[in-house]
Amino acid sequence: MEKSGMSRRCGLNADSSQFTLDGKPIRILGGSMHYFRVPRAYWNDRMLKMKACGLNTITTYVPWNLHEPERGVFNFRGQLDLLTFINEAAQVGLWVILRPGPYICAEWDLGGLPSWLLRDRNMTLRTTYAGFTEAVNSYFDELVPRLVPVQFSRGGPIIAVQVENEYGSYAKDDQYMSFIKNALESRGICELLLTSDNREGFQSGGVNGALRTINFQKLTSGMIKHLDHLQPQRAKLVMEYWSGWFDVWGEDHHTFSAEDMVSVVREVLKQGMSINIYMFHGGTNFGFMNGAVDYGTYKPQITSYDYDAPLSEAGDYTKKYHLLRSLFSSYQMSGENLPEIPALQPKKVYEAVAINQHLPLWETLQFTEPHQSESPVNMENLPINDGSGQSYGYTLYETTIATGGTLNSRNNVRDRALVYADSLFIGVLDYKTQKLTVPNGKGDQKLRLLLENCGRVNYGKALNYQRKGLIGDIVLNNVPLKDFTHYTLDMKPAFIDRLGAVSWALDTSKPTFPGFFRGSLWVEGCPADTFVKLPDWSKGVVFVNGQNLGRYWPIGPQKTLYLPGPWLKSGTNQVIVFEEQKAGDEIHFTDLPNLGKNADVPNKVPSVFLQQCVKLCTDCFKMLEQYCTC
Repeated sequence: MEKSGMSRRCGLNADSSQFTLDGKPIRILGGSMHYFRVPRAYWNDRMLKMKACGLNTITTYVPWNLHEPERGVFNFRGQLDLLTFINEAAQVGLWVILRPGPYICAEWDLGGLPSWLLRDRNMTLRTTYAGFTEAVNSYFDELVPRLVPVQFSRGGPIIAVQVENEYGSYAKDDQYMSFIKNALESRGICELLLTSDNREGFQSGGVNGALRTINFQKLTSGMIKHLDHLQPQRAKLVMEYWSGWFDVWGEDHHTFSAEDMVSVVREVLKQGMSINIYMFHGGTNFGFMNGAVDYGTYKPQITSYDYDAPLSEAGDYTKKYHLLRSLFSSYQMSGENLPEIPALQPKKVYEAVAINQHLPLWETLQFTEPHQSESPVNMENLPINDGSGQSYGYTLYETTIATGGTLNSRNNVRDRALVYADSLFIGVLDYKTQKLTVPNGKGDQKLRLLLENCGRVNYGKALNYQRKGLIGDIVLNNVPLKDFTHYTLDMKPAFIDRLGAVSWALDTSKPTFPGFFRGSLWVEGCPADTFVKLPDWSKGVVFVNGQNLGRYWPIGPQKTLYLPGPWLKSGTNQVIVFEEQKAGDEIHFTDLPNLGKNADVPNKVPSVFLQQCVKLCTDCFKMLEQYCTC
């Protein structure tokens, strides 16, 4: 790669059968890695591994919901320092294709859109509805000026910018893509613009002036012909070649054969096309940021975003990596050899952490500001965070009842509620279970519903309906309950820090649930990566030194949580577990991840994708039967 600031005549060009960059032929050998899913301390490590595999380009999404977590409050620091990520890519020798959205999908909560958009009851996401376009313009006013100086034409590594993402599969507004394209160009984006769609959305997802690119896992001759028909004599790019697939709670871990994957990549390259591996390194949905799918049944995605990618969740080499390195080595520029493969990050099996302190959830309510309302208020519309509402975590709903009987959620629980009469646990309400029996008490009882946002849908027509918490009335004996008190339990770092101000019980033999459990991890010498195991626990969230590692849930497939070494320190480390129903005595560590049982037939297109395709385009069902083996 040229040094930043050197004279450049023209950027990436697709107006012939092969891409050119600064007038010279180039084949894009790209890989996706999301800076927000990888600890900042490891950005360089992962990039060097990508370069050593033969890649010349890195692609990343930009998550609006992290960069503007509250309306008008922007964050581009630390883990979200996008400019540093881009400059590190340049230093390693990688070009950058940026995918700034505003919608990104990415199996990320609400597809990267901030939840505060849903405070508007009339909101229609990804359209030219004024409430949405005004928010996009405000966000782009902050984002795009940061990107302009690091474009290729300014001496930076950004060679292309994507306009939105897979809009052909949504396609609610024929003016929307033009709006996004103009929003980028009017603020100074001048590099090659792209759109990206799967086969079913390819026809309707483009916009004039942007190169259409395609996403798939299995290549057919029909796809190539379709590309040539729509864009004759233009360079072809597979923007997302799916190296694996994502997982949802309660199902098997998806895998995709390394040999089958490389076979398709080899054929793509033989056809003269460029390619971007999605994902090359998946990383982790730390915190509460996982998305969900809903094709008739709501299914939240797991914490890990390993994706069965060439680089594992912890940045380790896989068979896919080595096969791709062998293949890509023959596509390097004349006389260039691949760099040596960097050493792996060390792993450690730490001594188990004994749980020696306990704090009931009810005692933490003092750290939240209660809000009263006659009827239940959904999470996003709670009057907190300067009008931005609550985005993630749990919300506690309390009301007083004078009698027991049948509690019916009327399917207004989003997504899962632990229900208590005073402190007595009486059951779970979710999409499947909508009725519970409430026992009679001695006089009035406090009915408590601890609502969990398990992840907003990130893809499809359901985006506008992702409000969480209680989204309507809940009835007892067919009478709507009233006079609610709401407690926000978003479990942000500040909330976890405040837990240190209370007295924790030292006797953990008879804990109260739900509750927080605390212990200390001792690290001798330099910290190393590890994986957390909670074999005797029920369901909850793990925090280490204030960092939210994500959810655990024995229904799997994921059985371990990735704990990066840079988040530990030599000496004493604080470990806190929020457990909903059943705690173990210890927290265990291992040097090997366990992402669960592999899918029964691992080399097939995942069933959830087939459902997606059938939902989106029933006319394509015969094509699916012909080319999919599921």
